[in-house]
Amino acid sequence: MFPRSLKLPPSGGRTFFLWGPRQVGKTTLLRQTYPDALWIDLLKADEFRRYATRPEALRLSLQAEGAGPFRRVVVDEIMKVPALLDEVHWMIENLDVRFALCASSARKVRRGAASLLGGRALRFELRGLTSAELRADFDIHRIVNCGFLPRPYQDPEPGELLESYIADYLKEEIAAEGLVRNLPIFADFLEAAALADTEMVRFSNVAQDCGVSSQTVRAYYEILEDTLLGRWLPAWRKRPKRRVARTPKFYFSDVGVVNRLARRGELSAGSELFGKAFESWLFHEIGAYLAYTRSEERLSYWRLAGGAEVDFIVGDMRIAIEAKGAARIGSRHLKGLRTLAHDHPEVQRRIVVCLEPRPLKTDDGIEILPVRCFLDRLWDDGFAV
Repeated sequence: MFPRSLKLPPSGGRTFFLWGPRQVGKTTLLRQTYPDALWIDLLKADEFRRYATRPEALRLSLQAEGAGPFRRVVVDEIMKVPALLDEVHWMIENLDVRFALCASSARKVRRGAASLLGGRALRFELRGLTSAELRADFDIHRIVNCGFLPRPYQDPEPGELLESYIADYLKEEIAAEGLVRNLPIFADFLEAAALADTEMVRFSNVAQDCGVSSQTVRAYYEILEDTLLGRWLPAWRKRPKRRVARTPKFYFSDVGVVNRLARRGELSAGSELFGKAFESWLFHEIGAYLAYTRSEERLSYWRLAGGAEVDFIVGDMRIAIEAKGAARIGSRHLKGLRTLAHDHPEVQRRIVVCLEPRPLKTDDGIEILPVRCFLDRLWDDGFAV
């Protein structure tokens, strides 16, 4: 069991939603943080039936208990009974009860309660394991191959667990909620989307691979985003001096799932597929840091129409980062960062994260950082300039 970096409000603190993909450790974190909370587990059939048929039962039981102000109540899998949010809303206003609302899908919650408590709840998101949580157990080769989900990362044979994860996602998140009409087509889409992980998404190309319309593919990507299986990385478009890409990229929430869907097999350092998985991991690591520290800076990528590209831009050109899963960095790896500096001299730091054995710095100021060095600086000071 690894200590998680995400810090939740204290027992008497504000009501909040805790979002996160399936099996990422949300329930474990909540039980560790609130051992004395009243627990409503909607995965239990009897509790699900009780509150699905009578949402007011939660309010009545708390009133009967004499729940006072600042009482913490955890509702696990709130998306299964979104009607409970009306009762939660009333109790926040009238009883001052504090809730922790855990969910792995925003789609059904929004559909059943569009306001999501009208701003009365904070939002937190738990992601896969990070290097700061793994500490001495962090292994870049294992994490690029097995992903960041706690159970597969710790299992000596993660393949079957990842297959089960994908099957459970299709059965419980997609089929059970009736999110798509044709489950086999959606399964084909998952594989096509995995092949395009880390790349600019062309809906027409994916649609052609799956034999469906572009509109259907767009809706399928929305499902991936709503069920927290992936997220978009927008293109950086502020004050462009030349024509830049505007199409967003898509990253799955776990590279182990991507590897399994794309049937990649074992990835070796220096290969093209290792490089793609390495980039996906780095997106996860930087994104988790920004989310857990409640940073207002946002991630984007930069790409000229002519092809020069930088993987990640932090904030408003504060830091530019390239992911290179190679042990030796040459001039060809630095082309994007050098082109960026020519167009945007205001960029404050340019960094290559790679497998070099020791940190280096080029004559024009590009920092070449080994993985461990990069991670230490990221989690220690967030690259203070």
